[in-house]
Amino acid sequence: MDIKIKFWNKIRDLRKNLWISQEKLASLSGLHRTYIWNVERWEKNLSLENIEKIAKSLEVDIKDLFL
Repeated sequence: MDIKIKFWNKIRDLRKNLWISQEKLASLSGLHRTYIWNVERWEKNLSLENIEKIAKSLEVDIKDLFL
């Protein structure tokens, strides 16, 4: 499986495990709802800054997004 797809799936899985919506994750991370939606649909590449925002919002270390 492509590394990007694994990464994007990890974000989705962590979000779902916390029982938060895409809209809530967007709010917590300061990103737009459609941006999160596009990330989970494998349509966006994330900047390091946005990876950090999402990791903080999911309450995980950045490295955990890559495991």
